[in-house]
Amino acid sequence: MRNKLTILILLLGALVSRAQELNSPQLSQYLADNPFVLSPVYAGIGDHVKIRLNGLTQWVGIKDAPQTQSLAADMRIGEQSGLGLFLYNDKNGYTKQQGARVSFAHHLTIDRYDDEFLSFGLSYNFNQFRIDIDEFIGGNLDPNVINNRQTTNHNFDIGAMYRAGKFYFSANASNLLGKDPRNLTFDADEPNALRNYYAYTGYRYRKNKNSDLEIEPSVLFKIFESDGRSETDLNVKLRWYDFEDYYYAGINYRFLNDQIGNPLYIAPFAGLKKGKFYFGYSYQIILNEILTYSTGTHVVTVGVDLFQGLSNCRCTY
Repeated sequence: MRNKLTILILLLGALVSRAQELNSPQLSQYLADNPFVLSPVYAGIGDHVKIRLNGLTQWVGIKDAPQTQSLAADMRIGEQSGLGLFLYNDKNGYTKQQGARVSFAHHLTIDRYDDEFLSFGLSYNFNQFRIDIDEFIGGNLDPNVINNRQTTNHNFDIGAMYRAGKFYFSANASNLLGKDPRNLTFDADEPNALRNYYAYTGYRYRKNKNSDLEIEPSVLFKIFESDGRSETDLNVKLRWYDFEDYYYAGINYRFLNDQIGNPLYIAPFAGLKKGKFYFGYSYQIILNEILTYSTGTHVVTVGVDLFQGLSNCRCTY
């Protein structure tokens, strides 16, 4: 049984590491009032410097399961632009990757009276991906792997977002540059097309201006060019306001688009904003074969908002 479990973890690790290459794992942390982790277009939207720390502990109950830590920070520069920085560290079995994303966004006002805005974003990505064989059990599992291997990658993301009142829609493309097949580091079967395309849309509904309750349904659709795979998140989020503070709770439902009734996971989440400080928590309840060995994944977000300063342009509110 132990050998079967080890093989299963290694196979899953290989699949996940290939899917995650040049990216940090994207689970439900973007729903923790942290959409900048999804797209550069959110840089500079807000009246403060936003700092968010995210921690992921995947596959609870499995020894040496994937662990990820990330830092997201963005701020407004001038009246209509923003800068952002995203750092991450990811360990998955014998694979490790660290990366950084530096983003710039510009926000345009289409109609100031109806709060209609158009935003554009660009990110430069740096990623180092490494296979560490120092701790291989019983020697190398693959006789072809005789030393630690690593590769450094550079890439770009772009995005655009339209906002009208409480409605928002963004379209994004990540990892625009493919791999040069002459420079494959690990395996001839490595995918050369690394591009991912995704759209994120939602609406923040209040019954009236005096209502303390806000309901925000949203959808995230993502497609992977390398294998044509696509997945969708269906989300519902409720916020209860107490002056400038608020509490929230919701649920995230993720599935492959050819298996709508068979979700990858269901994730309840909750959190709060109190003064300048922020806390969010989510638990991904796994509903596939891994359930035999693990019940889910912890996602924790803590944050702080600093240096509040209103803009003269509503496009950055």
